[in-house]
Amino acid sequence: MCILFVYVNNSGQRVPGEYRLIVASNRDEYYARAAEAAAPWEDCDHVVIGGRDMEPGREGGTWLAAGCCEGTIRIGALLNVTGEDHSSNAVTGRGPIVSNYLRGKLSCEDYSKQLLLADGAYPAFNFVSIELDQTGGAVVLHSSNAPRRIDRCNLEGPLGFGNSTFEVPLEKVKNGRQRFGAIVDKRSNVASRDSLVENLFNMLRSNEKYFPDEELSRRTPAQAEHLASINVRIPEAGYGTRTRTVILVDHENRMEFIEETMASSDPDGEWKRTELQREF
Repeated sequence: MCILFVYVNNSGQRVPGEYRLIVASNRDEYYARAAEAAAPWEDCDHVVIGGRDMEPGREGGTWLAAGCCEGTIRIGALLNVTGEDHSSNAVTGRGPIVSNYLRGKLSCEDYSKQLLLADGAYPAFNFVSIELDQTGGAVVLHSSNAPRRIDRCNLEGPLGFGNSTFEVPLEKVKNGRQRFGAIVDKRSNVASRDSLVENLFNMLRSNEKYFPDEELSRRTPAQAEHLASINVRIPEAGYGTRTRTVILVDHENRMEFIEETMASSDPDGEWKRTELQREF
């Protein structure tokens, strides 16, 4: 389970305190699964920043990463779609979907079209790709579950993505999108950049349950109520939110990648914050 919220400002106006792009995301995973915190990827010939999966056999994959190639800022995010039948030919690791996008040079739409040819090679997923260039921004959703589709998202308001289809979002995605929207709508009125970042992280830390949820209960009947909050905590299963990420891109194309990740397998233990900045 994971959750992702995206706001793209395509107005072209440069209002103090506003950003071209705001992203807030949680990664939900088993606490003991090996991973590296966000850092620049030294094995890439252009700038890429993100965490890395270090699970044996899946090393190098990622759930969320950002970078810049030939003047275009690009972000890729992967969310599994639960409750779907898996092809008998599907590989277990979906992490290369994001890393291959960021390593390459294809546009988000061209990459998704290429990826469409490999549908069935991976368990069900939602792949969200974001691009910012001098003309504006684009967000593309590639959904591998039936019907397989590629959608260029409407950017008139904030977007939310989760572990179901875009047409039938989970309750926490719908409510989280409203909360995210309220935060980014006040972006020009916040006292500081720090206030904006902390408001976003507070949303990502929220344990409020949006339940009952008919779609979530249909997809994961045994764990639905435990998974009904933006911040997931199931300590008895050793599973939950273990990484929180905020990405900001301003009108000068300065990107901030801010991550909070568990320093151990204890969700009540220390969390490590990493802040990385790049100017493109």
